[in-house]
Amino acid sequence: MAMVNQYVPGREGDISAADAALIKRRAELLGPAYRLFYEKPLHIVRGEGVWLYDPEGNAYLDVYNNVASVGHCHPHVVAALTKQAGILNTHTRYLHETIVDYAARLLAKFPPALKHVMFTCTGSEANDLALRIAKSYTKGTGVIVTKLAYHGLTVAIAELSPSLGDYVERGPNVKLVPAPDTYRIDGDVGAAFAAGVKQALAEMQAQGIKPCALLVDGIFSSDGVFPGKPGFLRQAVDAVRAAGGIYIADEVQPGFGRVGPEFWGFARHGLVPDIVTVGKPMGNGHPMAGAIMQPQIVEEFGKRSRYFNTFGGNPVSCAVGLAVLDVIDQENLAQNAGKVGTYMREGLEKLAARHDIIGDVRGAGLFLGVEFVKDRKSKLPAAEETTRVVNDLRRRKVLISATGPGANILKIRPPLVFTREHADIFLDAVGQAVAAL
Repeated sequence: MAMVNQYVPGREGDISAADAALIKRRAELLGPAYRLFYEKPLHIVRGEGVWLYDPEGNAYLDVYNNVASVGHCHPHVVAALTKQAGILNTHTRYLHETIVDYAARLLAKFPPALKHVMFTCTGSEANDLALRIAKSYTKGTGVIVTKLAYHGLTVAIAELSPSLGDYVERGPNVKLVPAPDTYRIDGDVGAAFAAGVKQALAEMQAQGIKPCALLVDGIFSSDGVFPGKPGFLRQAVDAVRAAGGIYIADEVQPGFGRVGPEFWGFARHGLVPDIVTVGKPMGNGHPMAGAIMQPQIVEEFGKRSRYFNTFGGNPVSCAVGLAVLDVIDQENLAQNAGKVGTYMREGLEKLAARHDIIGDVRGAGLFLGVEFVKDRKSKLPAAEETTRVVNDLRRRKVLISATGPGANILKIRPPLVFTREHADIFLDAVGQAVAAL
């Protein structure tokens, strides 16, 4: 995988002395594994709504951070957090109403077959727990993921996250399948994706590996943002279930209204997953996540194993989660994502009509991808130009990043409170950045 939007020491240009000192101190204390965004790293000290602010008070339009889904520091969420933090915060082995109230409210957002929720702090933990439960239920170990998937950082889940790079070894029972590349696949994308899944299942059978699960992010974000036409995922899910495996929908990135009124990535396909994992926007920046499942999937696991997470499901987190759902519902943010996302996509398509370097525009709701190519015939990735656009936008005080195997796809996922006015600022800046190429 090509390097995506990373700061490279020594290339920072006109960085201030204070930021240079902070970068140096950070490297000394945090070690070599962390990465910073942009050629010139950005120092952020405050957030509000769709805006982030640097120490000088300059405002940057956030078109990337899907974690603060209802806007940075939303007053209702902040108030819920501080109120509960001043009353009680403890673990889940005492009785407390808030975890039950939140569980009921959250489960009401899912199909009726999904009746249980188990809380964690991160999406990595949620996927790790889902995998444990899936193995207990299926008695299988074979897992299918896409070629550039990202599902988390625990040992077990890192082995299912090829986007972390070649240094992180793939698990011996993990099979990689091509992403449903709607830009390059001619014909039936669903059939093509299912063919890759069926081939992986055949390889498992030949190697004596019992299938466990198909684990996919419903918008294939790390692979390049491929929402595709609603329903295309069904053929692959049917194939896995016929082979004895289950379908785990990773909704950590597309969930909670980002794809529009459907609310979940899997819902666009008319599917009911066996397990769903959620995180990131669940707490609007507060660390909370979870796994939602059909009861029969967890029945044996629950009898044989006790589950406990010191922080997962604590009263403060659940108060935050309730507040986030309040905001999504009261401000009609899923509907807003559909409307503003369509407006942004249409604006980007108009830009594509004027600039051949834009090969494809795609998306669902407020999760969009813009693919830059050398030319539209070869469809070869224009990675260098994409990096220039990302950093040009940063200079124009618009924050975005890139993704995909060729590091040539703008990954667009602003807070759900984005308006048409914000979209116009973004579209104007993108137009200028592309023209400057």
